[in-house]
Amino acid sequence: MKKQLLTALFLFVGAFSFAQFTTGTVPLTGSTRTLKIDTNSTTVTMTLTGSSTAWLGVGFGGNSMATVVDMFIWNSTTDRDYMPPGGHVQPQPDAAGAQSWTIVSDTVSGSTRTVVATRSLISSGDYTFLNNNSSIPIIFSEGSSITLGYHGNNPHASQTLTRTALGVEDFSLNASQVYPNPSNGNFLVKTKTTLSQINIYTQTGAFVKTVRVEQGNDTSSVDTGELQKGVYLIELVNATEKSWKKIIVE
Repeated sequence: MKKQLLTALFLFVGAFSFAQFTTGTVPLTGSTRTLKIDTNSTTVTMTLTGSSTAWLGVGFGGNSMATVVDMFIWNSTTDRDYMPPGGHVQPQPDAAGAQSWTIVSDTVSGSTRTVVATRSLISSGDYTFLNNNSSIPIIFSEGSSITLGYHGNNPHASQTLTRTALGVEDFSLNASQVYPNPSNGNFLVKTKTTLSQINIYTQTGAFVKTVRVEQGNDTSSVDTGELQKGVYLIELVNATEKSWKKIIVE
């Protein structure tokens, strides 16, 4: 009986420790932007899309400028982590040593910018992300240029993000993301499991090239700038499985 209880406890703790949660890709109301929040036991990953010619802001933990407790703003400066202004005043960046978000990738395809950023779940002075299925209240806005300023009549609103737990399938190569897609030939492959190599084929099955992936990398950069415009098949490979994705080069 004791052994069974210990085994059950181990499984419960293990499931809790390694569980991951996601909002999925959420369209932001009244805009062409999307937001995705993923968490694991230590880290939050944010994937934000929006206009490539506008600053893009997200506030966490509230439904107004007066109630949010932390802000991420992509803009023409290198600052990304901002203090909530407490009202209708332009936010100010956290100090240089307190900038908690790390930009994993910042790519533009056509008129769309895709930003992927990460930070620790807990960061002093910032919003605390919980690794569970609790909802996340946010506000969002964008500017008329990449220079931070008043959003004016540009899309801005509040929204509540809901989350679900990722299952076993979400940790397989099948759950890998390829972005931006379409691309100009340079794209990223993000996985939640090991990835050893990426094979690229034409749509008719002709082999094009292999990209080796360094161990430990969950995001791999692929440069196919020499390829002609068209549709290509991407084979993702590790020691135990393979998965196929499609990429459009334009």
